[in-house]
Amino acid sequence: MFPLKEKDRRVVQVLLNAGCCPRCVLRFCCVGIQTTYRLSRKELFSELHKFLNDDESKPEEVECNQPPCKKIRLQDSEKSDDNSDPSGAAELLSSEYVLRNDQVQTCTVCLGILQDQCEKEFVKKVCGEVDSASYHFSNLVFSVSLPPQLLVREHATWLLVKQEVGHQGNILAKDDILQLKEVYKWITHPLLSEELGVPVDGKSLFEISVVFAHPETDGDCHFLATVCPGCFRPTKNKQSVFTRMAVGKALEKIKDDDFLQQFSFRLEPPKGSCVVQGIQCTHYSVYVAGRYNKFSRTLPQTPWIIDGERKMESSVEELIGEPLKKLFKVDNLNFSSSGREDVDVRALGNGRPFAIELLNPHRTSFPQQELKELQEKINGSTDKIRVRDLQIVTREAIVHMKEGEEEKTKSYRALIWTEKAIGKNDIDFLEELKDLKLDQKTPLRVLHRRPLAVRTRLIHSMKVEYIDQQHFHLILKTQAGTYVKEFVHGDFGRTKPNLGTLMNMTTDILELDVESVDVDWPPTLDE
Repeated sequence: MFPLKEKDRRVVQVLLNAGCCPRCVLRFCCVGIQTTYRLSRKELFSELHKFLNDDESKPEEVECNQPPCKKIRLQDSEKSDDNSDPSGAAELLSSEYVLRNDQVQTCTVCLGILQDQCEKEFVKKVCGEVDSASYHFSNLVFSVSLPPQLLVREHATWLLVKQEVGHQGNILAKDDILQLKEVYKWITHPLLSEELGVPVDGKSLFEISVVFAHPETDGDCHFLATVCPGCFRPTKNKQSVFTRMAVGKALEKIKDDDFLQQFSFRLEPPKGSCVVQGIQCTHYSVYVAGRYNKFSRTLPQTPWIIDGERKMESSVEELIGEPLKKLFKVDNLNFSSSGREDVDVRALGNGRPFAIELLNPHRTSFPQQELKELQEKINGSTDKIRVRDLQIVTREAIVHMKEGEEEKTKSYRALIWTEKAIGKNDIDFLEELKDLKLDQKTPLRVLHRRPLAVRTRLIHSMKVEYIDQQHFHLILKTQAGTYVKEFVHGDFGRTKPNLGTLMNMTTDILELDVESVDVDWPPTLDE
């Protein structure tokens, strides 16, 4: 049984005369039964015709070859009361709303969104785009972006219906109307699920988005900028001030009389339906983590490019990231780690924790064995780095790695040169210093990319290994974020105290290795 009641008869008449499609008629009649909207347009027209003509005492309907005039003003609805059939039904055969070339008149409210842009042929077009993008997914979320002028047309139609309902002694709140997007999803979700063979899930990480536009009616919103200028402020990221949010806020503020005075051509029948500006597939980022060792003193952590010119052949990021990009089928990635070493510094021991964000991956699910094989492939392709504990992690888990940048300790081994000749007894005192407090100005070598500041850091302990009269190894355990090179040579006095002031001579660093990064992340895997 069609879910309309006798009280809806006059509203249906007004909406059809205003050029509304059957689904918009049902929305404004507050019909909340999903299956009703899934009927075809032809079936819906037929059902509406039966609903309006179910009284045998009504006069015979008169067919009309042209659609009725859609330029209906709210003021005109009162006049129509005097000329209409007492029963509330007039010329409503479904053939009235079909043009001579068999094309259905575009709805004056939804601009075709609930007509040809939601049925099976359109969904097949969307699915064709999805298939050609070659994503792997087990469920999906479907989103649509609608032109803001739909809000204006819906507001005008609500005022029209509210007035008609008021004549019957009833009230129609705007929130009572079924949302266009909600109805659109009711219709399209089952079709998408059937066509693609996966469920539609609002929590899915794979999204299909469709952007609609209707250039013909873009000007519908412009009068609102005059009435509510505060709602429309230019922003850097928006091409137009007439966003759905801005238009929605303006419609909340504007008074009914002001709206009707300004929007004189509401319900103007459009020449065509909304057009699709774009169909896009995106998958939320996947995060891969692990630890890496770096054995080369000529390998930067990230691509070293200055003024468009590459300074080094490769980088840790590229040696690990390029194989991951191929496996997950992504174009771009973001590399991060628990701190970073200079190009001439090795990372030894258990390695440095890292995480890679893979942007918009086409493949997302892998057994751990496949990641282990990829790890072996990376390690076999170069002698400059080694990767361990490669695994997929959550975005939230990366917090543990970032905490280590400032809160954890790190161990280093440095090869020191001294200007003056030394004996073993000259350096033993360094081992007695505990939790040595340093004040470090931003080093000159990184001042171009870091703000000028004085940072307090601790050297928790030091051990020494004498080599000869001008060389020794210094093993340090420091607070994360300590500039070890600057502690050794002093950076022209920008680090105080420094090794030179402690030994009362000029000192410099010849080699530096990171021996451990004390961050217990990511979890160790069984090799």
